[in-house]
Amino acid sequence: MPALFQPLKLRSLELTHRGWVSPMCQYSCGPDGAPGVPNDWHLMHLGSFAAGGAALILTEAAAVNAAGRISPRDAGLYNDEQAEAWQRITSFVHRHGAAEAKIGAQLAHAGRKASAYWPFAGQRGSVPESDGGWPTVGPSRLAFDGFAEPAAMTEAQIQDVISDFAAAAVRAVDAGFDTVEIHGAHGYLLHQFQSPLINTRTDSWGGDEAGRNRLMLAVVDAVRNVIPESMPLLLRISATDWAPGGVDVQASVRLAAQAAEHGVDLIDVSSGGAVAHQDIRPGPGYQTEFSARIRREAGVPTGTVGLLTSAGQAEHAVATGQADGVFIARAALRDPHWWLRAAFELGHDLPWAPQYERAMPRHSF
Repeated sequence: MPALFQPLKLRSLELTHRGWVSPMCQYSCGPDGAPGVPNDWHLMHLGSFAAGGAALILTEAAAVNAAGRISPRDAGLYNDEQAEAWQRITSFVHRHGAAEAKIGAQLAHAGRKASAYWPFAGQRGSVPESDGGWPTVGPSRLAFDGFAEPAAMTEAQIQDVISDFAAAAVRAVDAGFDTVEIHGAHGYLLHQFQSPLINTRTDSWGGDEAGRNRLMLAVVDAVRNVIPESMPLLLRISATDWAPGGVDVQASVRLAAQAAEHGVDLIDVSSGGAVAHQDIRPGPGYQTEFSARIRREAGVPTGTVGLLTSAGQAEHAVATGQADGVFIARAALRDPHWWLRAAFELGHDLPWAPQYERAMPRHSF
């Protein structure tokens, strides 16, 4: 059996294989519906991956409070209406997953990168309050390039955010999600606190590496304490800021090891997003080396992501121990049945949804 299609168990969650869906923001909540509520687009988007053979599907970033949304069109998991809408989607995935698909909620707060225009809005930067935006917060009063200056968070605001992550996790469990991922990457709030390029605080939430990692680990603790012991907890991190003086891979190894001690079961390894002057040089599989190093040195399971487009790339990443699973993003947008295609190319018999069995390939895909 190809390494990519071997099963994996995280706590009591049994995944039929190692090919997964990375979180991908759709910026499609509203504008007519209630803020943060997923709709038919999200059902189609995520449901197509279930029918396409993915073993684990992660949602786009679901904000833990209204001010934590990346844009006015982003999803949330901070009220009952949103949770009920997500439950419709989790139910669909569980009923129609060709490979017994499981689904996880990614919980997030965008911090200083919140209240932004969505990519296809025709504008960039912060949405003004007059146009539906809101004031943003961060660890310090340092703005992301082209965005409004955030307010430095108070102790009370920090504690509220920790509580909001926990409350969103409870809603995720109630909505039928199989796992939860905390978004600590891509220059959003938890990563902002972690990065010395953004966090200039001198209190216990900043300063040295322990202080800058404190919020990330406090959120991990809060979420771990409210989800079932049997449910795995995932953490997405940016392994490097791709900028001098920022987070580097060795710091991420240390964070991953600490996160595992606090109850994280898998590190979803990405990179970048903290600052606009990052010198990122993407190429095929350019982040697998970060995943491999964290997996090896921190002793924690990892998932890898980033320009992994072919079955051969994904198989190589798992077979050589660079990761325990592969998250697919843009390649899945191009082909929502990527996992069925990959199984065929690797000579593996992956079940098809019965409605699609007549299209099963015999000699070529």
